[in-house]
Amino acid sequence: MRRLVPVLALGLSLALAQGKITVWTHFGGPELEWLKEQARTFERTSGTKVEVVEVPFAEIKQKFILGAPQGQAADLVVTVPHDWVGEMAQAGVLEPVGKYVTQTYLADLQGVAVEAFTFGGRLMGLPAFAESVALIYNKKYVKEPPRTWEEFLALAQKLTTGATFGFLYNIGDPYFNFGFFKAFGAENVFAKDAKGNLDPTKLLIGGEVGEKALQFIKDLRFKYNLVPEGVDYGVADGAFKDGALAMILNGPWALGDYKKAKVDFGIAPFPTPPGAKNPWGPFLGVQGVVVNAYSKNKTQAVNFAKTLVTGRNLVAFNQAGGRIPVSKSAVKQLEKDPVVAGFSKVFPLGAPMPNIPEMGKVWGPWGNAISLAIQRPDSNVKKIVEDMVAEIKKAIGR
Repeated sequence: MRRLVPVLALGLSLALAQGKITVWTHFGGPELEWLKEQARTFERTSGTKVEVVEVPFAEIKQKFILGAPQGQAADLVVTVPHDWVGEMAQAGVLEPVGKYVTQTYLADLQGVAVEAFTFGGRLMGLPAFAESVALIYNKKYVKEPPRTWEEFLALAQKLTTGATFGFLYNIGDPYFNFGFFKAFGAENVFAKDAKGNLDPTKLLIGGEVGEKALQFIKDLRFKYNLVPEGVDYGVADGAFKDGALAMILNGPWALGDYKKAKVDFGIAPFPTPPGAKNPWGPFLGVQGVVVNAYSKNKTQAVNFAKTLVTGRNLVAFNQAGGRIPVSKSAVKQLEKDPVVAGFSKVFPLGAPMPNIPEMGKVWGPWGNAISLAIQRPDSNVKKIVEDMVAEIKKAIGR
């Protein structure tokens, strides 16, 4: 009889561990295969069945928010962008995960990644990878990236010849321009309250900061003659792929096409603009794994999520699809990868896009302000910024 006790105990422990968790993902191709392999490994080691279900990216957020309370959503999602976190957390469908992770794990993450997935003072997901814009340069024209504004301007103007362009980017888009606002003093779009939460009543992109940043963007067109009228994302991106552009602000999503076009490129931070008080630093978009607060197998869902974001597994994920991990140990292992090395130097300079729902009210007025500023050489930047702030505050209702 005594010999049956350990056998019985083992059987009970396996039964408790068994069960099933469902994962929703928008991954495809090699990244989906990576996830399925991780699921198979977890099944073998834990005894828990993992079902991976493909869901279109555009459908995940609303489907999860509506389905989770009804028991009709996955146990975890791989992955969501951090700027969904505020809305999902306010809906009560995200399990706070800070209590499940160690300080060692947190210390291995870039600080901006932890900030990105923090809402209401709690960690609402496990950050995995990030993206931002950076100065991408064609080594045919630029042997070493410019480190100062003076070096940048001299090089960009020299290479703007009619046959080639020195510097172009999606000048009308606030996302691509945030780095200039940050350089002139905006830590983010909103300030933080005493508890460290973003406060939508405290807008940081207006006033003197907004005026200086908008004037600089305007000067890129009318004073420095670098970004002519009609340039948008498609024009700038196309010129770089065609080998007619020396430098562009763009992100890792564009690099596959640049490789196909056989452009030999490098990645660097944009130099600090003239008169700016801080270094340039872009918006950071972080994606991570979130767990359903209504999951009936929460422990196993969290355990699977934690295996996905280990440094070793994020190295394998990078090799599957090229995403840039926010794990310092993973970056160290990938230090010979020029894309990972380049963007990993840019990420700490940036700020995570606000993850509160009010940010949705900012993009429109902000974009309109930039468009108005770069329309004419005599545009009234001060008035444009004042109108932008008033419009944002009205839209937010504060």
